[in-house]
Amino acid sequence: MSKHLLLCFLFFLSFSQLLLSSCFSFSNSTKICPHGQALALLQFKQSFSIDNSSSWYCDEYGGTTSYPKTEYWKEGSDCCSWDGVSCDLVTGHVIELDLSCSCLSGTIHSNSTLFRFPHLQMLNLAFNYFYGSSVSAGFGRFSSLTHLNLSDSGFSGLISPEISHLSNLVSLDLTQNLYVVDIALHGFDSLVQNLTKLQNLHLRGISISSVFPNSLLNRSSLISLDLSHCGLYGRLTDNDIHLPKLKLLSLRGNYNLGGNFPRFSENNSLIYLHLSSTNFSGELPASIGNLKSLQTLYLSNCQFSGNLFLLDLFDNNVSGQLPPSIGNLTNRHDLGFSNNQLGVIPSSINGFSSLSFLYLGYNLLNGTIPSWLYTLPSLVDLDLSHNKFTGRIGEFQFHSLEIIYLSMNELHGPIPSSIFELVNLRYLDLSSNKLSGVLETSKFERLSNLTELDVSNNMLSLTMSNNSNSMLPHIHIVDLSHNNISGIWTWNMGKYTLYHLNLSYNLMSGFETQPWQMMGILDLHSNLLQGPLPTPPNSIFFFSISHNKLSGEISPLICKVSWMGVLDLSYNNLSGLIPHCLGIFSGRLFVLNLRRNQFHGTIPQTFLKGNSIRTLDFNSNQLEGLVPRSLIICRELEILDLGNNKINDMFPHWLGALPKLQVLVLLSNRFHGHIGFSKFKSPFMSLRIIDIAYNDFEGDLPEMYLRSLKATMNIDEGNMTREYMGTSYYQGSMMVTIKGLEIEFVKILNTFTTIDLSSNKFQGEIPECIGNLNSLRGLNLSNNYLTGHIPLSLRNLKMLESLDLSSNNLSGRIPQEITSLTFLEVLNLSQNHLTGFIPRGNQFETFENDSYYGNPGLCGFPLSKRCTTDEVLEPSQKIEIEFENGFDWKITLMGYGCGLVIGFSLGCLIFLSKKPKWFVLIM
Repeated sequence: MSKHLLLCFLFFLSFSQLLLSSCFSFSNSTKICPHGQALALLQFKQSFSIDNSSSWYCDEYGGTTSYPKTEYWKEGSDCCSWDGVSCDLVTGHVIELDLSCSCLSGTIHSNSTLFRFPHLQMLNLAFNYFYGSSVSAGFGRFSSLTHLNLSDSGFSGLISPEISHLSNLVSLDLTQNLYVVDIALHGFDSLVQNLTKLQNLHLRGISISSVFPNSLLNRSSLISLDLSHCGLYGRLTDNDIHLPKLKLLSLRGNYNLGGNFPRFSENNSLIYLHLSSTNFSGELPASIGNLKSLQTLYLSNCQFSGNLFLLDLFDNNVSGQLPPSIGNLTNRHDLGFSNNQLGVIPSSINGFSSLSFLYLGYNLLNGTIPSWLYTLPSLVDLDLSHNKFTGRIGEFQFHSLEIIYLSMNELHGPIPSSIFELVNLRYLDLSSNKLSGVLETSKFERLSNLTELDVSNNMLSLTMSNNSNSMLPHIHIVDLSHNNISGIWTWNMGKYTLYHLNLSYNLMSGFETQPWQMMGILDLHSNLLQGPLPTPPNSIFFFSISHNKLSGEISPLICKVSWMGVLDLSYNNLSGLIPHCLGIFSGRLFVLNLRRNQFHGTIPQTFLKGNSIRTLDFNSNQLEGLVPRSLIICRELEILDLGNNKINDMFPHWLGALPKLQVLVLLSNRFHGHIGFSKFKSPFMSLRIIDIAYNDFEGDLPEMYLRSLKATMNIDEGNMTREYMGTSYYQGSMMVTIKGLEIEFVKILNTFTTIDLSSNKFQGEIPECIGNLNSLRGLNLSNNYLTGHIPLSLRNLKMLESLDLSSNNLSGRIPQEITSLTFLEVLNLSQNHLTGFIPRGNQFETFENDSYYGNPGLCGFPLSKRCTTDEVLEPSQKIEIEFENGFDWKITLMGYGCGLVIGFSLGCLIFLSKKPKWFVLIM
């Protein structure tokens, strides 16, 4: 018996070992990730570049750190272990792909390998930059998809209706902020009808332009619905809304969507309701009391009426004064009346012991800030900005405040000492007032939580103490511009956190660069800084130190700042050679401004391929040599200013290939030769400001280029958004000679156009095609050798404000037709050979003698020389009778007269000879 048991036991052990060996062998021989799917993912990775700025929103506002997930995808490894990839445990198929905040930049084409994952259940591509991509039909192939998030990733164009085929979708987020995305009306209807399992639907910013689908409000599964800024219209249902799971509803920004306040049933879970900037109206119903879970309510810019117990009445045209009885709302935590027309605030109010947020900004409130505002024990956020408050800021009695906005008022006096005791303070904005006194850095010792400080546009001075460097450990933004700060800057606050420091428009004489590790924006322009150029921190993106007194050379160390986007060193006394690395040191550089210095040598000859440069300004230096041919790769270039140098070259016709070039300034150099013809079919199509004055160009005026300047033709300003060139934090500037004066344009309006070809050696006639440039504001052809008449086509330049044709060899009369130029403010036709009567009418009544002097053949107002009868009438003024089809009676009458005389003579001759027979035979 024991022998049998022993045999059974040995058999069991051997069988178990065999079974385990087989299992491990099977496990090791099975590939979790199919090779084809790994290859498709790698191909998808290769179709994009990594750009950290593509996912900036995640870092700044999303609470998530962006990083390039696909950089860790390696060939030969199991794709199911790759970052952002999840697979089915049984089949190995890729079922989830989360590439949100992955710094991806590029285009998702319709044949992308992304669409080779039929088993995909979750796809998240949010917060990347897929420029030029559309939500194509490929996204409709993921039949198993339950979660799709393409928000804030640069998609544009029309959303494919195939998206409505994803019948298993539980969550759909196509939120867009920066790019126009449209969804066809029938596509939206299909989406609402087919996606019956939706719990989360976010389409904020999608252009739907449809009647609001009230059927959506019958979807009991809905948890979150955001249809903000979708162009929805119509009327929301007046019936009770039974959505027990709904926690978020946002319909803001649908200006033509109206109805009464939504009536929610008692069984609701709503936490967040946003109806601002809609057409909802009427009194607030008693059913608002059903919203017992509500934490956030926005009703600004609506048409609601009724009692004043709203959380937010922003932008509702509320006027008059706040009644003192408003203090009876003792349980209110938030009170908002911003952007209305309130003029008076009560001097005393009892109550508000629980008030945490008070928003009264953008009103007409005046007088001193009432004392009760300083005694609110629970107040966290106070906004009184953009009003007309006067007097001094009082002392705050409690330390609960975290945010103070008092900007854009008329407050004066020193900053109260109690502000420096607010240990919880995070944001302090006292800008654009009349505050004065000395701001001591030592006072900031207790404000360890402060992240933003703005006291710009005041009259404050600053005293920096030696022990202040460790203060403000969390500071992010500091703006002390437009004050009276003098001396040498030594305040080293926020070594690891400070991102934005603006000290412009002060009186500082020195600046010690501090070891800031996160500094992105450093603005020191318009001070009295002397000595060598300080090298900015390596993390800097924006560095402006223009309008100072700096001297010496640019250190090549500046080229180590690889994140530089804006470098403005203009209006200093810097000298030496321009480091040639400036053309290649940063792929992000889009502004390089070295205007008004003393640089010599040549312009950097090499520029980085695929660069982002939009503005190059080398005006007013001593630069020589040729225009760099490598500029042809600067495809984003908008402004090129090489004026007032010693550049010796032919006209750079090859610049005509740059598609975005709008401003070209070559004035006062040593350019020479004929401008000639271009090899390109339509050169300089975006060019609208051209200044090549004071050179040695010769030959005829460049008619081919004048015909190609599409940006100076047919500008419809009525349908244009008037903008300035550049970005919100840097805008291009230039010097323009217009209306006889040299004017600095601190900002360049996108509708401004001018051509200055003056002070060269151009000859020949002014081409008629110049009349095609009907959006020109300024035209200067003076100081050349032009001949012929003033072309009649100038009458087409209806927007022209300045016309200078002086110091040429023009002859003939001044066309009466150009008196139709009603915007013309400056006219100079002096020093020519013009004759005849000076036209009268419109703006010509305002021009004085100096517009015409040096033309002895001219007569009439405003000159003292009177005209004879022959000089008064010119051919264009004589009355001619013509049919509309071109039939000219003068020519007809001349022919008729001649025919009559000849016919009468021949008739007499025939009948006198008595041989009319041959005439009869002809007839």
